[in-house]
Amino acid sequence: MAITLPHIEDSSLTGYVPPKEDYITFIDESHYGEKVREWGLSSTKEVKREFWYKDKTYQRLVTIKGYEEFGVTGQFNTLVVEFQDGNLTCIFPDFLKDMQSPNFGKETKGSPDEETVKPVRAKAAPAKTPPKEKTVNAPAPSSKKDKAPKLELPEEKVHFTARVKQFALSYNHFKEENEEVVILEHVIIQQDEPIEAGIAWCSYSKTLKKFELSPGESLSFDGKIVAKTLPKGKDAEEEFILDVPAKYKINNPSKIVKD
Repeated sequence: MAITLPHIEDSSLTGYVPPKEDYITFIDESHYGEKVREWGLSSTKEVKREFWYKDKTYQRLVTIKGYEEFGVTGQFNTLVVEFQDGNLTCIFPDFLKDMQSPNFGKETKGSPDEETVKPVRAKAAPAKTPPKEKTVNAPAPSSKKDKAPKLELPEEKVHFTARVKQFALSYNHFKEENEEVVILEHVIIQQDEPIEAGIAWCSYSKTLKKFELSPGESLSFDGKIVAKTLPKGKDAEEEFILDVPAKYKINNPSKIVKD
């Protein structure tokens, strides 16, 4: 029997993460359409106005009010979405995109409120005074796609937060066999200026196996990150094949905590 989730907003159940500072609003419909397409939340033919914000036990309709920028050059965004009762919360674009899937929440143990929606997560009551809004000029159209800037990776061991995406097989040319690896998504290097690395991978070592990791679980840990693309598995089954590039490897993860 199908389970019908409640759609009416209930502030006692929802964990809000309001924007801390001024956030950027859209100057017109064209600017809005360009950004939601950039975030992968609308197709080229249709510009959506409402999106689902889901938990294991409910789903809410929200609208995007604006966004925040972070990173050395402001190349990363955090969305500011508004619930039907006027409360605001922040969420990464790819989290909101995942929530639009009919299967979201059915395959993971945690809920969106338990995941890292900002580099530093904290439940907070909605602010009495709404944050100030600021506008920016819409970027000039360009005939060429701008390439994402190359990340400046720290050389020393640093602290990370991430979420387990899946397990995969990677071919080791020296051993001439496949090895099991862990694929991590929403990987963020936690420092004064957080760096979002996106998708990364690491060997499924004996240390990691002790934690009995599952897809959807959020982690925090220390480690070193290097630019090394994941070698594809050889003759691997479909469930152990990664369908997106993983350009970074995390070495020697330690001080692992499951959030």
